[in-house]
Amino acid sequence: MSALETPPSAGLGRQIKGPSAVGSDPRRFWHLTRALAVTEFKLRFFGSVLGYAWQVMRPLLLFGVLYILFTQVIDVGTDTPLYGVALLLGLVLYTFLSEATGAAVSSVVDRENLVRKIEFPRLAVPLSVVLTALFNLGLNLGVVVVFLLASGGSVRWSWLEMIPLIVLLAILASGLAMLLSALFVRARDVKPIWDVVLQILFYGTPIFYTIETVQSSAPTWVAKALMLNPFAAILQQARHAVVDPEYVSASSAIGPAWRLIIPLAIVFGVFGLGYAVFRRAAPRLAEDL
Repeated sequence: MSALETPPSAGLGRQIKGPSAVGSDPRRFWHLTRALAVTEFKLRFFGSVLGYAWQVMRPLLLFGVLYILFTQVIDVGTDTPLYGVALLLGLVLYTFLSEATGAAVSSVVDRENLVRKIEFPRLAVPLSVVLTALFNLGLNLGVVVVFLLASGGSVRWSWLEMIPLIVLLAILASGLAMLLSALFVRARDVKPIWDVVLQILFYGTPIFYTIETVQSSAPTWVAKALMLNPFAAILQQARHAVVDPEYVSASSAIGPAWRLIIPLAIVFGVFGLGYAVFRRAAPRLAEDL
């Protein structure tokens, strides 16, 4: 290029980058994600008399109905220790996964005004939904602890296992949120399909029944197959670590322990797939809306 020639961008000011998933500044991306999550968390109960109490009451009301049904009407092996707390813990974790993924499906479409901004990091939208659900999960886990202590449970060092378990559950929810939100932009059938999948997940996971009941009443392979579901494995280990050690661990339920590689691979595989699909779709999201 000669001295008289100038680059195409010379004199045109700062070059504007095209739309992308994360953007050019990771710190700005995480700041926006957190700001969206905090704003949504505050606005959700704006003007409500009970406020944040509604977030706690929802799983408690469902817990009350299922507890009466499966302790007074149907026998599902409720002689296991602290069954009520184990049921509540299952409902709280399922509520997080359902809320994080269910709301994320249409999150990009609902935030169309932000998505159409050329330099807005579009991945902040579905991840902010997951972060909001994590705020709610923290409130609900506090209720679980209160019920556990009131029922005769005790504080144990194994409670610290909840930290990596929640991280794994958040990774799974984030992967699903990215995947579903990107697919929904082009195919609106994704939302009703995912609603059905969530219902299947609810009844196919040992939430209101226990894996110990399955082990005693069904062929051995059934319980092991259920534990291949990463959410079921996380829930089972949470019950073992938090509620009572008499609940078998996930490694014992899936046996042998090396099989836990399968649900772990599913968690990180879903996250990787979700990120790849969303990243590829991000530059065209505004045009597809």
